[in-house]
Amino acid sequence: MRVLKSSKLLLGVAAGSVVLGGCAGAGAHPSGNKLPAASFVSTDDGVQDEQYIIGALDQLNVNVWRNPELSAKVQVRPDGRITTPLITDLVAVGKTPAQLADEIRAVLSKYVEDPRVSVMVDGFQGTFSQSIRIVGATEKPASLPYRANMTLLDAMIQVGGLSQYAAGNKARLVRHDKVSGEQKEYDLKIANLLKKGDTSANVKLEPGDVIIIPESMF
Repeated sequence: MRVLKSSKLLLGVAAGSVVLGGCAGAGAHPSGNKLPAASFVSTDDGVQDEQYIIGALDQLNVNVWRNPELSAKVQVRPDGRITTPLITDLVAVGKTPAQLADEIRAVLSKYVEDPRVSVMVDGFQGTFSQSIRIVGATEKPASLPYRANMTLLDAMIQVGGLSQYAAGNKARLVRHDKVSGEQKEYDLKIANLLKKGDTSANVKLEPGDVIIIPESMF
């Protein structure tokens, strides 16, 4: 009889351990599902490794040295093209300012001897691959131009924070992995970041990131 009671006691303890273990596992982040924390204050505001790529609706300043009549301030059209003096419907989207300047120089060389062309971006929109898009339960969903060393905190300030019914700690970050070519998702704790000042919840963003913030069910 004592043996039977002891066996039941051991089984009960084992079952309890399994239940507790399962609960602990359910709340834990799967491997690779959480991004490392980023500093609240950047110590390095250096340039990005990637060059800026011109996007639709960017404002461009095309300057042809000593030829003001060929210079122009233009906006990239939604179809990705620009028109300047002597040049019609030149594709600008997807190129760096230096690449676009080279193409303009090549066309103008038919009319001007050794033209010196520079292209500067005055108003930045960028391509989708260089933007941070924030959708869902935020005060003002937006597509933000990426800046060097941009963090989750920087992006949330720009969109006015979470809406009243946002489930900030259930937010997700969707990122394209350039190495594997796959889309990956990471958990975000935006409510902890904004309401509790949890420094571990601030993560570094990358060009092309999409942040999805669901609404609370209650």
